[in-house]
Parts: sequence; C-alpha cells; structure tokens
Amino acid sequence: MKNDFVDLRAKAHWVWRETLAIHRRAPETRLASSLSSIDIFVALYYGGVLRFNPADPRDDGRDRCVISKGHGSICMYPILADLGYFPMEELQHVCEAGSFLGGIPDPVIPGYETVNGSLGHGLGVATGMALGLKRKDSDRSVFVVAGDGELHEGANWEAIMFASQHQLDNLHLIVDDNRISMLGYTEDIVSHGELAARLSAFGWDCMEVDGHDVLAVQAALLQQKAHAAGKPKAIIARTLKGHGVPGLENAPLSHIINPKPELIDDLLEKNR
Repeated sequence: MKNDFVDLRAKAHWVWRETLAIHRRAPETRLASSLSSIDIFVALYYGGVLRFNPADPRDDGRDRCVISKGHGSICMYPILADLGYFPMEELQHVCEAGSFLGGIPDPVIPGYETVNGSLGHGLGVATGMALGLKRKDSDRSVFVVAGDGELHEGANWEAIMFASQHQLDNLHLIVDDNRISMLGYTEDIVSHGELAARLSAFGWDCMEVDGHDVLAVQAALLQQKAHAAGKPKAIIARTLKGHGVPGLENAPLSHIINPKPELIDDLLEKNR
C-alpha cells in the first residue's frame, strides 16, 4: 500500500455517505452494523496499519484482516473499490443478479479473507492464521474485527485462551463495541461487564478507544502493532450502532430496521 497522506476524517465521512447510498439502492443490506464499524476499517486500511496488495489480494506478504462481523461490513465495499480491489462501478450493483457484492459478504469478493458466518468463528480462524504465521517466522500480523454480540459465543473464549497460551502477539482483535445485538442491548442478554478487564485477565494486552474517533483508533492500532508484548492484543472500540442516522442510532432493534428512503436522501443531501 502507498503511504501517501490520507485525511482519515474526510475518508470516514465519504465511506459513511457511500454506505448509506448502497443501502438506499439495496435495502436488504444490514445498515446499522456497518455504520458503527466505519472508523475502524478506515483506520485499518487508510491509516498505515495494514499491509495489503489490491493487485494480488492473496499476496503472501499481506497482513490478514478477518472480518468476523461480515453482515456489518457493507462499508468495506466502497473501501475496497476505492483501493482498487475491483471497479467503483460495481458499487451500483450490490445485491443484483450476477453481482459478487451481496447483502452478506463472502470470500468471492476480492479483499475478503474468509466466510463471515455463522457469527463467532472469525476469531478462531484468525488465531489459526496467527499461529501459522508464527511457525513460518513471518512478521505479518492478523487483525480480526468482531462485534461485541459475537462474544456471546463460547468459541471466541476458546480462541482467546488459546491465543494467550501461545503468546500470539501478531494477533489483533478489534471489538466493535456498539452494545446492541440483533434483538436488543447486549447488557440485557448477556452482559460483558468490563470487557477490557476480562480480556486482560485472560492474558491479552488491551486498550479502549472512542470507536468514532478515527485518529484515536489509528493511533491505538499503530501503537499495539509496534509493540511485541508477547501477548495477543485487543482494542475495545466504543461505538454507536446506526451511527449518524436519526431513529437508527443506538436503537435496540436497529439491526433489523431499515430507514425510509426519504430519510437517507435527506441525510445525503445535508451531509455532502
């Protein structure tokens, strides 16, 4: 990736607009979950964190980014197109017959590493990747973006224990901590309590950041990547599901709510 200067805040705003526009054309996409993770993905892909090669998405020299919350990553479509993984024109055909850009992404899309469902498996897959890279003496890192609701799945905690025992300090977990699962607040379903403290107790190096401050997310990622702690690393990014959309932001059922097309049109007009 070129290390040219990118205005991360402007880029995050552009991705927010493009994500709304995609949902306007393809309402079967999951909007709220995608809006909460935009600054995370912008920091990863434009902030000098990830090493990647759009001309060869499977380049051995790449860092791996496992998008575990696949349904909540429609915001990745404009990012990947902008970076040259596929033509921008493809964004006009999301969910259309013959398009490889579906309502729920899969690895047929250039730039996606894995199948992203059922939820709760991404961290385990990423842990295996990190162990494999360690055994090959590779200096490449593995990043996994997971939703906080996914952490209700026990398979994640098996991976968390395994990664700690094997000192996988090339493994980075970023939790999109928007505190809302499919049908309500995580606090009312299975509370995570102090998530950073729990991960620290399992032997992880943890940080908490404002997940909608893209510069803070970038700084945290770069700091952890530069530090060989002998521990796997986690960033708890505090976010809002449905960020920036009235009636959707932080609503308990935002996961399954589609804003009215007129509202999206109004937001796009007012937020140029």
